[in-house]
Amino acid sequence: MRYDLVDLRVFLAVLDEGNLSRGAQRCNLAPSSVSQRIKQLEDTLGTPLLERNREGVSPTPAGTVLANYARKSFDLLEQMHADMLPFSAGMRGRITLFANTNAVNSFLPDDLAIFFKHHPSVRIALEEKNSHDILAAVADRRADVGIVALQANHKELAFFPYRDDELVVLVPLSSPINKNRPVRFEECLREPFINLQRGAAINTFLLGHAAALGGTLDIRVQVPGYRAVAHLVASGAGISVVPRSAVEKDEKRLVMLPLAEPWAERNLRICVRQDAPANHHRDELVRILVECAAATTTAA
Repeated sequence: MRYDLVDLRVFLAVLDEGNLSRGAQRCNLAPSSVSQRIKQLEDTLGTPLLERNREGVSPTPAGTVLANYARKSFDLLEQMHADMLPFSAGMRGRITLFANTNAVNSFLPDDLAIFFKHHPSVRIALEEKNSHDILAAVADRRADVGIVALQANHKELAFFPYRDDELVVLVPLSSPINKNRPVRFEECLREPFINLQRGAAINTFLLGHAAALGGTLDIRVQVPGYRAVAHLVASGAGISVVPRSAVEKDEKRLVMLPLAEPWAERNLRICVRQDAPANHHRDELVRILVECAAATTTAA
């Protein structure tokens, strides 16, 4: 089945305007031409897409589904266009890097800045994933480099040490949680949680451990970054589990407690395929990340 991009764009314009004539004007087309294009879509799909009423037009249930997919398709095309532009501007390389929440928020910003000083023409597609998905992606060649918090090895991958970190529990000063000892995760399930926004890999990680205990997280609010998490915890809105490296050193209104779970230790490692074809920029990225980690360890 083939779809004409102009037909889809016209259809979305009519929906956005709620009126066929205004949609036609927005697309610089005659109303008759717009009607014909929408009729072609309806004939192709075998179902009406628009309902005519006194106010204008509205989508049928089928029209709503088509509109959702059409918008996603145009978003992907725009992203494709943006990703292709650097090639015409002289980009010398592109690396796909998958990393867990901890690495993305705590370590990679500074380390990638160093990489770009040496390789300004290289572009990196960075995606946040959970560690199991990262291993699979690197093994399947969907990612060039991965940063994971798993200690399990993979026969097709080579691993390099990156950073050592741990998950800790943030609680407000007013919390009833005992602040004189490490906290079990099961205790955390009794309190409202402050989490990162939906899609963050650490959310999936924590929800999985909650489910293993037969419970769930009482998520009170989700925020875009760890700084906002710490501020909300300090205000007494709830507790959170975050990497130690993500906590502001000068935050005095909350308490950071050890998490008494074996999975709280987050020793991050870089992984690449052992048989990956030669790639100078990928190898340079791995080298710089390893050197940054080693320099941090030496300084500490």
